[in-house]
Amino acid sequence: MADADDVRRLALALPHVAEIDSDGFDFRVAGKGFVWSYPERTPGRPRVIRTDIAVLYVGDEAEKQALLLGEPGLFFTTPGYDGLPLVMLRLPQVKVDRLSELVTDAWRMRAPEALVDDLDAGG
Repeated sequence: MADADDVRRLALALPHVAEIDSDGFDFRVAGKGFVWSYPERTPGRPRVIRTDIAVLYVGDEAEKQALLLGEPGLFFTTPGYDGLPLVMLRLPQVKVDRLSELVTDAWRMRAPEALVDDLDAGG
Protein backbone atom coordinates (compact mmCIF):
# COMPACT_ATOMS: atom_id res chain seq x y z
CA MET A 1 0.00 0.00 0.00
CA ALA A 2 1.04 3.61 -0.60
CA ASP A 3 2.25 6.40 1.67
CA ALA A 4 3.49 10.01 1.51
CA ASP A 5 6.97 8.89 0.40
CA ASP A 6 5.40 7.18 -2.62
CA VAL A 7 3.49 10.36 -3.50
CA ARG A 8 6.71 12.37 -3.26
CA ARG A 9 8.71 9.92 -5.38
CA LEU A 10 6.03 9.68 -8.08
CA ALA A 11 5.34 13.41 -8.25
CA LEU A 12 9.01 14.39 -8.42
CA ALA A 13 9.60 11.89 -11.23
CA LEU A 14 7.36 13.99 -13.49
CA PRO A 15 8.79 16.90 -15.52
CA HIS A 16 8.94 20.43 -14.13
CA VAL A 17 7.38 19.59 -10.77
CA ALA A 18 7.98 21.88 -7.83
CA GLU A 19 7.50 20.81 -4.24
CA ILE A 20 6.08 23.59 -2.09
CA ASP A 21 7.31 23.82 1.50
CA SER A 22 4.55 22.48 3.76
CA ASP A 23 3.95 20.33 6.81
CA GLY A 24 3.08 17.45 4.48
CA PHE A 25 3.50 17.31 0.72
CA ASP A 26 2.40 19.80 -1.94
CA PHE A 27 3.31 19.44 -5.63
CA ARG A 28 2.74 21.83 -8.51
CA VAL A 29 3.44 22.05 -12.21
CA ALA A 30 3.48 25.45 -13.92
CA GLY A 31 2.30 26.93 -10.61
CA LYS A 32 -0.80 24.72 -10.46
CA GLY A 33 -1.35 22.20 -7.68
CA PHE A 34 -2.02 18.62 -8.70
CA VAL A 35 -1.49 16.61 -5.50
CA TRP A 36 -1.08 17.67 -1.86
CA SER A 37 -1.66 16.56 1.73
CA TYR A 38 -5.21 16.85 3.01
CA PRO A 39 -5.64 19.82 5.36
CA GLU A 40 -8.31 18.36 7.65
CA ARG A 41 -10.48 20.99 9.29
CA THR A 42 -12.64 20.22 12.29
CA PRO A 43 -14.76 23.04 13.73
CA GLY A 44 -13.26 24.41 16.92
CA ARG A 45 -9.89 22.73 16.36
CA PRO A 46 -6.69 23.71 14.55
CA ARG A 47 -6.22 22.42 11.00
CA VAL A 48 -4.33 19.09 10.82
CA ILE A 49 -2.23 18.18 7.78
CA ARG A 50 -2.98 14.53 6.98
CA THR A 51 -0.13 12.88 5.08
CA ASP A 52 -2.09 9.62 4.92
CA ILE A 53 -4.63 11.34 2.64
CA ALA A 54 -3.79 12.95 -0.70
CA VAL A 55 -5.90 15.60 -2.40
CA LEU A 56 -5.88 15.01 -6.17
CA TYR A 57 -6.92 17.28 -9.00
CA VAL A 58 -9.34 15.31 -11.21
CA GLY A 59 -10.33 17.81 -13.90
CA ASP A 60 -14.09 18.00 -13.63
CA GLU A 61 -17.18 17.05 -11.66
CA ALA A 62 -17.95 14.02 -13.84
CA GLU A 63 -14.56 12.44 -13.11
CA LYS A 64 -14.90 13.32 -9.44
CA GLN A 65 -18.28 11.61 -9.20
CA ALA A 66 -17.05 8.56 -11.13
CA LEU A 67 -14.20 8.07 -8.65
CA LEU A 68 -16.37 8.71 -5.58
CA LEU A 69 -19.13 6.35 -6.71
CA GLY A 70 -16.87 3.73 -8.28
CA GLU A 71 -14.39 3.32 -5.44
CA PRO A 72 -15.81 4.73 -2.19
CA GLY A 73 -13.22 2.81 -0.17
CA LEU A 74 -10.43 4.80 -1.81
CA PHE A 75 -11.94 8.21 -2.50
CA PHE A 76 -14.02 10.68 -0.52
CA THR A 77 -14.85 14.36 -0.40
CA THR A 78 -16.04 16.90 2.16
CA PRO A 79 -18.45 19.84 1.91
CA GLY A 80 -15.47 22.23 1.71
CA TYR A 81 -14.58 20.66 -1.64
CA ASP A 82 -18.09 20.88 -3.13
CA GLY A 83 -17.93 22.25 -6.66
CA LEU A 84 -14.18 21.76 -6.92
CA PRO A 85 -12.54 19.14 -9.18
CA LEU A 86 -10.74 17.54 -6.25
CA VAL A 87 -10.99 14.23 -4.41
CA MET A 88 -9.31 12.87 -1.33
CA LEU A 89 -7.49 9.55 -1.63
CA ARG A 90 -6.83 7.23 1.32
CA LEU A 91 -3.18 6.34 0.70
CA PRO A 92 -3.07 3.19 2.90
CA GLN A 93 -5.88 1.73 0.75
CA VAL A 94 -4.29 2.25 -2.67
CA LYS A 95 -1.63 0.21 -4.45
CA VAL A 96 1.44 2.10 -5.64
CA ASP A 97 0.82 1.32 -9.32
CA ARG A 98 -2.69 2.82 -9.08
CA LEU A 99 -1.29 5.82 -7.19
CA SER A 100 1.18 6.32 -10.03
CA GLU A 101 -1.69 6.47 -12.55
CA LEU A 102 -3.65 8.92 -10.42
CA VAL A 103 -0.71 11.25 -9.78
CA THR A 104 0.31 11.19 -13.45
CA ASP A 105 -3.27 11.88 -14.58
CA ALA A 106 -3.53 14.81 -12.16
CA TRP A 107 -0.21 16.17 -13.48
CA ARG A 108 -1.40 15.81 -17.10
CA MET A 109 -4.52 17.85 -16.38
CA ARG A 110 -2.55 20.70 -14.82
CA ALA A 111 0.63 20.76 -16.96
CA PRO A 112 0.96 22.93 -20.07
CA GLU A 113 0.31 21.02 -23.29
CA ALA A 114 3.97 21.22 -24.36
CA LEU A 115 5.06 19.39 -21.18
CA VAL A 116 2.43 16.70 -21.65
CA ASP A 117 3.51 16.24 -25.27
CA ASP A 118 7.14 15.98 -24.12
CA LEU A 119 6.25 13.32 -21.54
CA ASP A 120 4.23 11.37 -24.13
CA ALA A 121 7.15 11.53 -26.56
CA GLY A 122 9.38 9.97 -23.91
CA GLY A 123 11.34 13.15 -23.22
